[in-house]
Amino acid sequence: MTIRVLLADDQTLVREAFAMLVDSARDMAVVGQAATGRQAVELARGARADLVVMDIRMPDLDGIEATRLIAADEDLAGVRVLVLTTYDTDENIVDALRAGASGFLVKDTRPAELLDAIRTVAAGESLLSPGPTARLIERFLRSPTAPATGGPECLSDREREVLTLVARGLNNTEIAEGLGLSPLTAKTHVSRIMGKLAVRDRAQLVIVAYESGMVTPGSI
Repeated sequence: MTIRVLLADDQTLVREAFAMLVDSARDMAVVGQAATGRQAVELARGARADLVVMDIRMPDLDGIEATRLIAADEDLAGVRVLVLTTYDTDENIVDALRAGASGFLVKDTRPAELLDAIRTVAAGESLLSPGPTARLIERFLRSPTAPATGGPECLSDREREVLTLVARGLNNTEIAEGLGLSPLTAKTHVSRIMGKLAVRDRAQLVIVAYESGMVTPGSI
């Protein structure tokens, strides 16, 4: 199956470089390029993209608002968003995750890592790692904006354990090993937690865990 990728960045050279790289992979193809967030939303609808590589800082409509529009559109329910960030300077990355992005990618990432990131997010996983992601969320999560989700009080004790491990960046196999479960059971727990909390992916589970105090800054 070919992953249909839409590239959204206001810098032409960045888009072209990413396009050459993506098109060089046998399992993916660039189906469009957008210079603004509004163009990204329109092309996501028209080009039938599977995944949008979305810059945060763009004219007309920034990447956060564009991500929010894509995530809220029922016709685009299968479209995943991977946001681009300069990491140390983008304080909006948590807002992007709240808006529906499935993870973030550092702009100076190595070519092979970009392709792996696209495959990971397109497969329905979130691009979250225990170290950098946790530190970034710890740094910028403190805001008055409340999440548009249910709280973890509706979860069972086992589900709360699983959610804590998700927030620490563990994948299903690692969760299964840590709790003495089968990988399938761990995956089932994660799916049920997402359903109870009304979130679309693991990235938003991390946000819920931090905002609820289940995982606290400095604990990772």
